[in-house]
Amino acid sequence: MLFKKKEKQPQENETAPSAPGDHTDIIYPSGLKLALLMTSIFVGMFLVSLDRLIISTAIPQITNEFNSAGDIGWYGTAYLLTNCAFQLVFGKLYTVFSIKATFLTSVLLFEAGSALCGAAPNSVAFIFGRSIAGLGSGGILSGVIVVIVYAIPLHKRPKYQGFFGAVFGISSVLGPLVGGAFTTNVTWRWCFYLNLPLGGVVMVLIFFLLQVPDRPNTKITFKDKLRQLNALGLLALLPGIVCLCLALQWGGTTYAWSEGRIIALLVLAFVLLIAFALIQVWKPEQATMPPRIFIQRSIASGFWVSSCVGAHQTVFVYYLPIWFQAIDGNSAIESGIHLLPMVMPIVVASIVTGQLVSRIGYYTPFMIFGVCLTAIGAGLLTTLEIDTSEGKWIGFQIVYGFGLGFCSQAPNMAAQTVLPRKDVAIGASLMFFGQQLFGAVFISVGQNLLDNQLANRLAGIPGISPQLIQSTGATELLNHIPAKYHAAALEAYNDSLRVCFRVGLIMACLSILGALGMEWRSVKKNLPPKNPDGERAAEEGKGQGDLSEKEAVAVSAADGEKDKDRDAAAAVLMGSTEATRTASQTEVALTSTLATVEKTKGMTEKKIEERTETEKAAVEEMAT
Repeated sequence: MLFKKKEKQPQENETAPSAPGDHTDIIYPSGLKLALLMTSIFVGMFLVSLDRLIISTAIPQITNEFNSAGDIGWYGTAYLLTNCAFQLVFGKLYTVFSIKATFLTSVLLFEAGSALCGAAPNSVAFIFGRSIAGLGSGGILSGVIVVIVYAIPLHKRPKYQGFFGAVFGISSVLGPLVGGAFTTNVTWRWCFYLNLPLGGVVMVLIFFLLQVPDRPNTKITFKDKLRQLNALGLLALLPGIVCLCLALQWGGTTYAWSEGRIIALLVLAFVLLIAFALIQVWKPEQATMPPRIFIQRSIASGFWVSSCVGAHQTVFVYYLPIWFQAIDGNSAIESGIHLLPMVMPIVVASIVTGQLVSRIGYYTPFMIFGVCLTAIGAGLLTTLEIDTSEGKWIGFQIVYGFGLGFCSQAPNMAAQTVLPRKDVAIGASLMFFGQQLFGAVFISVGQNLLDNQLANRLAGIPGISPQLIQSTGATELLNHIPAKYHAAALEAYNDSLRVCFRVGLIMACLSILGALGMEWRSVKKNLPPKNPDGERAAEEGKGQGDLSEKEAVAVSAADGEKDKDRDAAAAVLMGSTEATRTASQTEVALTSTLATVEKTKGMTEKKIEERTETEKAAVEEMAT
C-alpha cells in the first residue's frame, strides 16, 4: 500500500520560518510575560498622554505663581516641540541600537524632565524641564510601536489597538481631573512628581521582561550607526522647527510681524524644512522620513488627518480651561471636571470604533464620519458666550468628543494595513509626528492670537497694556482692571478666546480633505493588494522581515519570478496528484492480478492432485 506523509502543523508559540532577508526568527511572548510586558508599555503610554493633559488645568496657577502669562504657549510648545522633533529620530534609533536600552533611556529622560518641572524655581526652568520630558516622551511613543510590532502577531493586534485607544482615553479623563485636584488641594508641582514612582516601575518591568532579539545592524560599528541616523537631515529638521516656533511665539507680541528678526526666522525655517525634505529624497537609504512611505496615498492622507486633529484638539484642550476659569469663574479642578463631556465620548467612541472595524474591516467610513462630526462640534464651540448655558457647552463638547473618538485611531490602522511589518513603526511615527508638530505650532498660534486680540480689545481701558497682559496670569487680569470695566473686559476676553476656537474650527474642516483621500482598505484582508509579501505574509513566515532598502528593492524586483514559481509549483502539484491517482489505479490492478494468480495456482494444484490420484489407481489396477 502507498501512504501519504502527514505534515506537522505549526503551533502558536513556534517561531515562524525565516523570510528572505531575515536573520532571526521572532518568538512572540505569551501568557504572564506578555501581560506584564504590555502592562509596562501601556503604563508608559499612560504617563506620556497624562503629562500632556494634566497641565491644562494647572496652567493658570503656574502663570500666577511665576507671573508669566506670556509663557503659556511655551509650556505646551516646549514639550511638543522636542517630542515631535525627536520622535522620528527615536524611530531610527530603535532600528540601529538596542531596543531595550533605547526605551529605558527614553523613560529616564522623561523622568528627569518631570523632576525638573516639579522643582522648577521659575518659568525658564519649568520650560526647560518640559522640553526634556518631551524628548523622553517621543522615545516612549516610538518604542511602544516597535515593541507592539515585534511582540504581537498582526491578527491579534487589533484588540491591543483597542487598549491603545483606551489608555489614551482614560488618561484624557484623568489628566484634567488629577491636574485640577493637585492644583486646588495640594500644589501643581505634584502633577509632575506623580510620574517618578510610576516611571520607576516601568523601567524595572522593561529591564527584566523586554527581550527583543538583536538585529545584525545593531552589531555594526558606532561610526556606521551614526551614519545611518541621517545627521545631515537632522541638522536641517531640528533648527527648522525651532525657528518656526520662535517666529510664531514672538510674532505680533514681543516683536511686530514686520520686524526683521521675525521675517528672518520664518525664511530660515522655510529653507531648513525644504532642505530636510530634499535630503530625504537625496539619501532615501538613510532617510529619517523615507519618501517611499510618505507618498503612499493612505499614509499621506492619514498624516494630514493626524496633523489637523493635533492642531484643533490642542487648541481646545489648552484654551477651554482658560474659558472656564476666566469667563465662568471656575477653579482649576472645576474646569477639569467641565472637560469630561469632551473626553468621555473620546473613550467610548474609540472603543466602539475598534470593535466595529474588527467586525467590518474598513476604517475609512469611520474616519470620514468622525472628522465631519468633529468639525460640527468645533463650530458649536466657537459660539460660546459669557452667558452660555451649561447644557449647551456640555452638548457642544459631546459632539466634538465623539467625532475625535471615531477618527483618531484610523491613521494608525491605515499604517498597519497598507505597510509591510518593517515599515509600520515609521508609518505610525509619521502620524504621531504630524499630530505633535501641528499641536506645537498651533499652541503658539493660539497664544499669539489671544494676546493680540486682548491687547486690541482692551486698548480703551485705562492702565491696560500689552506688557501687562503678557506679564499677568490668565485668570488674574481682571484684578488689574477697574470694577466698572469688568463687564467689557469679560466680553473682550470671551471674544478673544472665540478667535482661538475659530482656528480650531478651520483645522477641523481641513481634516475632511485628508479623510476623503484615504484608500478603502480592509484590515480583514489576508494580504494588502499592492504588497503581497508585506506584513501579513511575514506573520506566516513569508514576509520580507527587516530588509535593507536594497534588499527590499531586490525582493520587489523578484515578485514576477515568484509568480512564475507559484505557477510551476501548482503545475507540479497537479502532476503529483495525477501521478498519485495513476499509482492507486496500478495498485488495484496489481492486487487483482495477484488474486487471479492465486486462484489459478490453486486450480492447478488441485488438477495435479486429481491427476496423481488417477495415475496411482491405474498403476494399482495394472499390478493386480
